[in-house]
Formats: sequence, C-alpha cells, structure tokens
Amino acid sequence: MAHRILADVTASVSELKRNPIKTVAAGEGYPVAILNRNEPAFYCVPARAYEDLELNTLADVRLADGQALVKVTLDEL
Repeated sequence: MAHRILADVTASVSELKRNPIKTVAAGEGYPVAILNRNEPAFYCVPARAYEDLELNTLADVRLADGQALVKVTLDEL
C-alpha cells in the first residue's frame, strides 16, 4: 500500500530511539517523518517549527477578527 509522506526527511523508529536529537536535527528545522515498518507513524516537529505554526494561527485569528494587515519590509524590522 502506498503512503503519502509529508516531509523531506524520514527516519525509522529505531533511529529515533537510538539518537532522538540527531534525528530531529536531520530535518534541518523541518518536520521528520518517523516510519514504522516503512509506513509513516508520526511526524517529529522541531520546537521552532511548532512555535512558528502557533504564531501563524494567532495571525490568522487576528485577521479574521478584522484587524488590518500591516506590510513591512525586512529593513523596517
């Protein structure tokens, strides 16, 4: 059976058990798909990526509440 994997990097459960930090680092800041018997079991999401998702959710809520979008350039930050 084919499975859709939504990550560029994969690792086995055994690899994750052996060295969790190295496994997360292999994703270079992006989620790592953890495979069990060559099937995706779960995604290991680095803290920074998860925090970014939370900030995006907060921004979406604020825009839905009618707050105006403010465009800035990187130089203005």
